[in-house]
Formats: sequence, structure tokens, C-alpha cells
Amino acid sequence: MGRAVVREALRRGEEVTLFNRGRSIDPPAGARLVRGDWERLEDLDRLAARGPWDVVVDVAGAVPVVVRNTARALSQAVGRYVFVSTISVYRDWPYQPVDETAAQWDGDPDFDPGTRHWDPDAYGPLKVGGELAIRREFGDSALFIRPHVILGPGEYVGRLPWWLKRVERGGAVLAPAPANRYIQPVDVRDVARFTLDLVTANATGAFNVATPIGRDTYGDLLQACRDATGSTAEFVWVDEAWLAERGVREWTEIPIWRTLPTAWAMNTDKARQAGLVCRPLRETVADTWRWMREGGVPVAHERAAEHGMSAERESELLRVWQDSRRGP
Repeated sequence: MGRAVVREALRRGEEVTLFNRGRSIDPPAGARLVRGDWERLEDLDRLAARGPWDVVVDVAGAVPVVVRNTARALSQAVGRYVFVSTISVYRDWPYQPVDETAAQWDGDPDFDPGTRHWDPDAYGPLKVGGELAIRREFGDSALFIRPHVILGPGEYVGRLPWWLKRVERGGAVLAPAPANRYIQPVDVRDVARFTLDLVTANATGAFNVATPIGRDTYGDLLQACRDATGSTAEFVWVDEAWLAERGVREWTEIPIWRTLPTAWAMNTDKARQAGLVCRPLRETVADTWRWMREGGVPVAHERAAEHGMSAERESELLRVWQDSRRGP
């Protein structure tokens, strides 16, 4: 998300300052880099002294105390604070449809979990704490972007890259039925563009960001992977209840798969009325494959190891499934 925001802002002719430790990527031409660690208060103070800026776009905040310290340090140097949050702030997701008014988890703007390791169960409440910390410093001028699953070139979580590599390998591919299950992943470049559009429009408040409900299906996703890679893979659509009974992990072992249809019921009417436009899923898939083929390397992250199924486990599941379909 950070790379996409920076590229889009530079394309628009904005003056861009980056603040990070400078370990993962060199700053693109035209952007200024301030090196620092936002875990260190002295680094945040040094950053604030380099201002002022019109707006800060925080794409990575996930620890409330760190977000609090950042917002506090920048409160006199920045006009507005934009925070990239998540659908996970909603307490009832994925069990109920959600819009921007849905109940959120309890959060603490001063909380420090004592670890910086990824924890999917804590992620939502931690993001809520970050939102609360920003509201405390910036009030009603704050802007919160709450995306669903983000895909596209540069993805480090590994969902779409895993599927592309698996489909490229070919053969019988285990796919979770039904193929017509609607999904709502959104392209990272569309999230970046919409975020900066809202900044330009002086928008405030919260916006859910995803593709429209009922536009794309899981089958569309896998077919796009087959078309992009030129594979002759054959999809074997396996009953999802059968998979769940055998302990196949939703969301990770089969990326982007959840049995609950409400997992893909994020209302985005507010964002679409504000100008959100989402490119075709096929374009996202094709561009991600092109990025991978051209040597694109994602930022290393522990979450990437969570996603995907071993070839041995897939083969065994397919064998048992196909035997069960043959009958006695």
C-alpha cells in the first residue's frame, strides 16, 4: 500500500516525504526520505521538525501506542491524518454484513501488546486502538480507509502470488466450491488512488473500500490466474463443507477462501458515491503475474508463510475426494 500511495502521489505532482528505516526499498525519484524508527520518540520529534505537511498517510500503523506517539508528534506539523485501517475493526465481521456504522471492537489508544508479531485475533482491536489514538489528536479532521482484502503488484501477504504459482504448475488443482461464491478483493492501486482522491476532496470520517458485492467470483479469480499464466490446469471444485470437516484452514491454507458468504458482504456504497472505481479483477491478476515474472520481490513478512497448501496435502485431499465421488 505504501508503494502504491507514493507512486500515485508522485504521478499527481505532489511533494512526498517518506519516513522509515530505509531497509526495504530505495525511495523513488522525486520523493524525500527521512530515516527513522517510529518506535523511537526522538526520531518522531526529528521527523516533526522537518515539516510542516498538509497530510500524513499512515499505511502501516497497527500498534496503538506507536500510532498514538506518531499522531501526537505530528499534531503540530501536519494538517490532517489519514489512517489505512481494515475491515477487521468490525466486531461482527465475517459473521454479518458490515457498513461504516457497524459495531467495532473495543480498543485502547494507549495499548502496547508487548510484541510486534502478527496476530490475526488481535489485529482488529489493535487497529481500533490506532483509530482512537488518531481521533484524540486530530478530532473530526481524521480520515480512515477500511479496505477488505488488498491484492495487486507488490503483495507481500502472498495470497494471489500463491494462487498464481499453483495454477502455473498445472494439473488437477483443488478449488473450494462453489465456484460462483462472490468475493470482494480490491486492487492496491485503486485503494491508493481513492485515498488520495479523498485527501484532495478534504473528506473525513471512515470509508469501506472493496469491489462491489456481486461483481467477482472465486471462479473468476482462478480463471484469471489460468489465463494470466497460460496454464492448462484443471480445477476440481471440492465441497467446502467437506474441506472444513478435514481441517483445511480457511483464509490461509486455501487463500481467500471462507465458507461464510457474509465474509464478502462489505457495503461500499459510501465509497462508490465518493468516487471509488475498481478495475477488473482480471487486470489485477494479470498485472500481479507480470510483476512476479519481471522479478518483483515483495517485502519480507512473516504472514507469507501462512498461506498455501503443500502439494502432498493437496494430492491426498483430491484422491480422497475423488474416491468418495466414485462410491462403493
